[in-house]
Amino acid sequence: MSSNRSFIYPKDTELTGNDLIEFINYNDSHLKPHYRTNMDYYLGHHPVLEQPAKQTGADNRLVVNLPKYLVDTYNGFFSGIAPKISLDDDKENQKLQDWNNTNSFVDKLNEISKQADIYGKSYAFVYQDEDSQTRVTYCSPSHAFMVYDDTVNREPLAFVRYHYDNSSDATAKGTIYYADASYDFVGPAINPEPTPNLYKLVPAVEFYENEERQGVFDGCITLINELDRALSQKANQVEYFDNAYLYMLGIQLEKDRDTGQPMLDLKNDRFIYAPADTAVNGKIGFVSKPDGDNMQENLINRLTEWIFQTAMIPNMNDQAFSGNSSGVALQYKLLPMKNRASNKERKFVHSLRHLYQIIFSVGTVLPDSSKNKWQDLSFQFTRNMPANIADEVNSAVNASGIVSKETALSLLSFIDDPKSEINRMEKEKDEEMKRVSQLSPAAMDFQKVNSDDEK
Repeated sequence: MSSNRSFIYPKDTELTGNDLIEFINYNDSHLKPHYRTNMDYYLGHHPVLEQPAKQTGADNRLVVNLPKYLVDTYNGFFSGIAPKISLDDDKENQKLQDWNNTNSFVDKLNEISKQADIYGKSYAFVYQDEDSQTRVTYCSPSHAFMVYDDTVNREPLAFVRYHYDNSSDATAKGTIYYADASYDFVGPAINPEPTPNLYKLVPAVEFYENEERQGVFDGCITLINELDRALSQKANQVEYFDNAYLYMLGIQLEKDRDTGQPMLDLKNDRFIYAPADTAVNGKIGFVSKPDGDNMQENLINRLTEWIFQTAMIPNMNDQAFSGNSSGVALQYKLLPMKNRASNKERKFVHSLRHLYQIIFSVGTVLPDSSKNKWQDLSFQFTRNMPANIADEVNSAVNASGIVSKETALSLLSFIDDPKSEINRMEKEKDEEMKRVSQLSPAAMDFQKVNSDDEK
């Protein structure tokens, strides 16, 4: 086990049954609790909800689900606009786009990105379906893991997917995928009969944002817990003042003739009564405790501010943020998140290139002669920010003649595939030139358009 929670095994060595079970047990006992805890935070199941109930007084349990806000905001910023994945050759690029669309690859990449934000990492798994077509899906690290070799390059050695059946023995079952073959297993018993691996590579890729495999809110857990506690306590205090007891001291109330008791329900009416023979020193008021509202508000505001700063994600609902919309100021406020997204993009491009290396290796997406085209792939991630279309168009126009058409068009956020847009532009230009030539007086008779045909 490495410092970043990755499994290491000697190179060119297959896992033994005992080592396999040790890896699975470690993943279940040490890593899966962390993954489950992070998912609970994302879903709003925070520890404040599990605290022992109070014996007396108000007992509110409030959860501010900032983990979900942080993950969804950051993931939307990073992959809310579909990344542009393309090849230079038009025919090959069209086949690539067709495969991406058929497999809903952009949607799956978005889920991989979200899992990486929650767990710290996620996996893309490549397989052949019943029609021998190459498909890809995503796997959670709670029931899958990658084993790397012990070289300095840390190359993938094996990928393990496992699950537990509903029997009482809870035996792990799954498959080990190597570069040359895969093997099914039940507990430590590994089936000796291999299934050939068509890809000749380990058919899975790990996606992560940073080498430490930390999620978006891993560094904010204590702050989030304290924010939940502070808000819950504030709600308790508000409820306390709503239910405050009225006291009446030194005053004689009229009594019921039958019972001889005051004509009030002292318990349900939250009433404290201490009579006296005379009302000279009588007092009436509410039992109250010191009001710490300002201190609580300062704590809540400070915790909220530090959660966003630690996660490096701006609070889009903050009045100071939304009220200052000048371009430069907005860029500075988004700078920490942009820096974080840039680091994530570099890691994802590396993983995506390796993923397409596996996908292209069997020749179902591109011909066998093009299986090395994964090296020529272009990846463009566009940050999902409020776009000023007029400024984008001006930037693209100003860039024309300085850079290529494709680069200039890539500056426009509303164009998903610059290559296809160039093809459409050229087709429209050819059709317009053809039409102009047909209408020209100098055109040959056979080139001219028949007015009757036009009608």
